[in-house]
Amino acid sequence: MNILITGANGQLGNEMRRLSGLYPQHQYCFTDVEELDICNQEAVNAFVKDNAIEVIVNCAAYTAVDKAEDNPELCDKLNHIAPCYLAEAAQAQGASLIQISTDYVFDGTAYKPYTEDQPTCPQSVYGRTKADCERDIMQICPQTMIIRTAWLYSPFGNNFVKTMIRLGRERTQLGVVSDQIGTPTLASDLASAIYVAINQGIKPGIFHYTNEGVCSWYDFALAIFRLAGITNCAVRPLHTEEYPAKATRPHFSVLDKTKIKQTYGMKIPHWEESLQVCLKEILTIDD
Repeated sequence: MNILITGANGQLGNEMRRLSGLYPQHQYCFTDVEELDICNQEAVNAFVKDNAIEVIVNCAAYTAVDKAEDNPELCDKLNHIAPCYLAEAAQAQGASLIQISTDYVFDGTAYKPYTEDQPTCPQSVYGRTKADCERDIMQICPQTMIIRTAWLYSPFGNNFVKTMIRLGRERTQLGVVSDQIGTPTLASDLASAIYVAINQGIKPGIFHYTNEGVCSWYDFALAIFRLAGITNCAVRPLHTEEYPAKATRPHFSVLDKTKIKQTYGMKIPHWEESLQVCLKEILTIDD
């Protein structure tokens, strides 16, 4: 198949690129904004048609959650309007679209993991643009698979894991929010799941994928320090109110993964197991 991966320089896009060698039966077009501006509808249509694209995996997104509160138009352009262009191009070409979405489409007031069919109620600009995207692209291109994920990290780019390692080495104490509960997701695990979907057959609809298990950001930070051997920085739990941020975060956003596991026969690693894998690579790079 001819596969287009947008946002190829981001965390997930980089992992899609790295894992592509395992699937040489496909032809790949890895693009970022320099090669293809997904906000340019004409460019998107021409690229998809000229390269006879059969699957689009959209890894591009505006992910600066707090900045989005001050830049709602830009956030909407990247997270909502541009994916609609991809959906229109996919539909015209008879291609499938895989769109990455987020736990931020929920308000976080639940007490058990969210299933795919629960109503969305985003509390931030970022969450709203993602929810609007979900609604519209499925109407434009019925052959769309939406994968909601959460707390993504990898050896690439900026993310919570790399920030904690840096701050843990720089400081003697640190406060981390303890009343926001979710599940970290290693980008390479999500990329593997996407390839499973492509190779077994893309099923339209909404799916959830994170690593297994549940934790708070505070728990996550403690695990990072323990596994990275950082011992000189004390971590203090904070309430959300003590760490003011422009965008409202969901207090509980654990995603139920039953659907994707049953549909594709997936075994998903626990978040701490995957964190160990990632830290080995990050610490090797640092050394």
